[in-house]
Amino acid sequence: MENLKERLDRLRVQMQSRDFMEGKGLSYEVNFHIFCYEPKEEMTVQHFIDQVTTDQTMTCHVIEYNLYRIFARICEDLAILDSIPEMEEAEGDDFLLEQLHSAINEEEFIRVMREIAQPQAGDVVLLTGVGDVFPYMRVHKLLEAMQPHFSKIPVLVMYPGHYDGNYVRLFNLLEPNPYYRAFNVI
Repeated sequence: MENLKERLDRLRVQMQSRDFMEGKGLSYEVNFHIFCYEPKEEMTVQHFIDQVTTDQTMTCHVIEYNLYRIFARICEDLAILDSIPEMEEAEGDDFLLEQLHSAINEEEFIRVMREIAQPQAGDVVLLTGVGDVFPYMRVHKLLEAMQPHFSKIPVLVMYPGHYDGNYVRLFNLLEPNPYYRAFNVI
């Protein structure tokens, strides 16, 4: 069995391949991919992300959308970031989650993504921070919302958990959520 560093090396090569960029072999599905890894190996994955987003020798341009940073930016735009800890303490976790879900949806994430960068041919979108933004945003719901906006660009989710082609299971612990439009990349 390959170790994570070997898989990441293969991923770097695959990301630059013509088939990956064009979504070849996906049976006319969206060009969405998930790279699963053990949550305990987050630092190794972070190092890889830092490398591919700054490597000038890559034949593709990698655009990272860190979901946690996007979430924080939306909260700042709504002027609620500083009040979140007090709200959680005063009203509880469930109330806070309900309030955040009513104020921040998938379309808000997509709006901020498009403000950060407008992907074009030759780009790869890299979604990171999936575990950091949980439970405020669920990646399977975000991917569903992204389909009409990012259908021509390969999207790669760095996922701390498991994906069996039908269900995503964050941290290999939480209840699986159905999502069947992405492909395990390596």
